[in-house]
Amino acid sequence: MRRMAALKDSLPGRAVRSLGRMVTGNVGALRYYVGDVGERRDDFGEDGGDTVLLIQGFFQTRQVMATLEERLRADGYRVVSFHMGGLLNNFNTRSIPTLASMIDAKVRRLLERTGARDLHIIGHSMGGLVARYLVQTVGGAEYTRTVITLGTPHHGTGVAVLGAGLGLLFVSRALWQLFPLSPFVNELKRGRFPEQVRLVSVYSRSDLICPWERSVLTPGDGEDVRNVAVTRLGHMGLVEDPYVYGLILRELKERPLDTSGGPVAAADEEVTRR
Repeated sequence: MRRMAALKDSLPGRAVRSLGRMVTGNVGALRYYVGDVGERRDDFGEDGGDTVLLIQGFFQTRQVMATLEERLRADGYRVVSFHMGGLLNNFNTRSIPTLASMIDAKVRRLLERTGARDLHIIGHSMGGLVARYLVQTVGGAEYTRTVITLGTPHHGTGVAVLGAGLGLLFVSRALWQLFPLSPFVNELKRGRFPEQVRLVSVYSRSDLICPWERSVLTPGDGEDVRNVAVTRLGHMGLVEDPYVYGLILRELKERPLDTSGGPVAAADEEVTRR
């Protein structure tokens, strides 16, 4: 027992633990990628608060957002997510414009059926780009109040090139769209986010999948945009960490203003994971 304890406390032992935390924090658990279709819940059959739509990222399933979904429901929000289909009818691999159009149609039917008027959207990783394209280009600004992106590559990410090297380029057009300076990324940059909808980018300076510089919004992106930076969290940690959830709640409930009262060029808030 003493020998095992000494091994854990040794430099190699600490290095292995650190590597394990880094991999888990950025790649996540196996359950994120297995079994997208879970228990269906209809939050509109009972009184509730605002509606929140969750959109998962590339090659992910809705299981990625399960913890966030539970927390939002516990705080009184109605929560909606959609099965995206894709590779093996499980992995989210469809192109971003295709996903945005599909979600727009589903949301409009939902609002018509339930009588709800608008909603907030939280998108993780590529899911944030789907949300942004939905609101900025497809017409989602008509019913969206807030878009919060978590670890989203608003400027593309070089990690997509690594995915292409692994062969994912042949199963998903979306991977092309995640390349820096791709036609899709350039199209987003040429447009401006609708002024009546708030766009918030939450990102981590420890994210290895989407380096934080690729997530920073600029004044050219829209009238009401915010950047919120955190530290010591990997890419997948952004959807699980309770402190980040507190930041999300503040954005949904309080809609805080940055100190300049207008669009921000860099992170207007630097926080540390607690």
